[in-house]
Amino acid sequence: MGSSAERPSEAGRRRVLRSLRGRLVVASVALITVVAAVIGTVTTIALHSYLQRQLDTQLTDVSHRAAGPPGLSEPPHREALDFLTRGGQPVGTVGAVVAEGADEVTKASVSVQRSEDSRPGGVTAKGLSAEQTDALDGLPRDGRAHTVSVPGLGDYRAMAVSGGSSGEELLVGLPSDSVDGTVDTLVVVEVCVTAGGVVAAGLAASGSVRLALRPLRRVARTATRVSELPLHHGEVQLRERVPEADTDPRTEVGQVAVALNRMLGHVGSALAARHESETRVRRFVADAGHELRTPLAAIRGYAELTRRGEEEIGPDTRHALGRIESESDRMSGLVEDLLLLARLDAGRPVERTTVDLVPLLVDAVSDARAAGPRHRWRLELPETPVEVDGEPARLQQVVANLLANARTHTPYGTTVTARLRPPHDGGGARIEIDDDGPGIPPETLPHVFERFARGDASRSRAHGSTGLGLAIVQAVVAAHGGAVSADSWPGRTVFRVELPG
Repeated sequence: MGSSAERPSEAGRRRVLRSLRGRLVVASVALITVVAAVIGTVTTIALHSYLQRQLDTQLTDVSHRAAGPPGLSEPPHREALDFLTRGGQPVGTVGAVVAEGADEVTKASVSVQRSEDSRPGGVTAKGLSAEQTDALDGLPRDGRAHTVSVPGLGDYRAMAVSGGSSGEELLVGLPSDSVDGTVDTLVVVEVCVTAGGVVAAGLAASGSVRLALRPLRRVARTATRVSELPLHHGEVQLRERVPEADTDPRTEVGQVAVALNRMLGHVGSALAARHESETRVRRFVADAGHELRTPLAAIRGYAELTRRGEEEIGPDTRHALGRIESESDRMSGLVEDLLLLARLDAGRPVERTTVDLVPLLVDAVSDARAAGPRHRWRLELPETPVEVDGEPARLQQVVANLLANARTHTPYGTTVTARLRPPHDGGGARIEIDDDGPGIPPETLPHVFERFARGDASRSRAHGSTGLGLAIVQAVVAAHGGAVSADSWPGRTVFRVELPG
């Protein structure tokens, strides 16, 4: 459960980082963090160097006082480490003596505050342990300050100086805890200030980036609204444009907005030209269909009159007249289909009334059984009426065209099932025409609802197919506010018609 709960948040973070606003905010915060880290590091190093130089100066002064004026001998009563209790240096000062000709410390002490006397100068010397003394043995004897870590006491800046005429060397060390404490305090302050600054910078960067990208979001919303328009058919009024306030050519967003508005203008002009061309084609088809009705009816009438006349005609002439009547009938059907499509393309509304689909399917299957007795026809109907709003004649034509398509493009003996199913959410209906024929070729399936679309097996026109039946189905169903789809694989083909209630 934990891992699955983390995935959405991780995906959300990835989306934020992929967005331009997220990348800009992250880049700004990262830059400020790097700058603050560099400034803090340089400041810390500079302060540490400055404080350490001051401590080294103080160490030099203490060392000179401990060694005494050069060239003077020490009084008999004065010891080398008496400087630890004379004052003038901080509590915790370390002193050690290296005898003449020796390499190891012979005596080492540290100044501590007397517990019974907390006044300034109330210090005493405390001897160092062997481990602490060994740490001082490693101090270079070059007269320069070095950092030494004394166990139990901490880090020291120490140096070796000559102990006057006695020939011994003194090792003097001052605690560096004051330097380290100051630097540590500075680091804590820098970390806190940097963290607060980064948070404030992140909030400020987020707000400023959001404000700066507001025109770009308006451009994106304009493009989104355009993408949601039905540009693929009908008359489209492409009035969407980026607001004039966001088209300043001096800015990058303004340049994008100007280019988008220019492109929308070109697209609008192209859509207007396309619609005008489609309108002319539809008008031409409608006019041509009306003009063809009369000569086709005359041809069919004269052919029938000649064949039924009293004059003797030969068998070849009778066959020719029969073919003339057959082809004129097919041309008349084609003209009627073209006129219907032209009317539907023009957006002419269908006459709506309450239609019970149960008897409509019964009548359609009965007609299909009479037209194709060598096919097996089945009906699957619900027990209750299924009613939709629509034009009965057009819905009858939809079912008849789907049944005729199944009969025309499947071999004899194919089982065709007409199925009626009310949708689960109530209202509307689904009509399915299912057959167990060879199926539609995969390369043809995406184009079955296009006009004059035919598979290779149907190009002979032996069954009178015009290639407009399924196009009419789609146009009529769309005029009713529904949708039609087809699925096919070897051994089964299903056409589905979804009708609203």
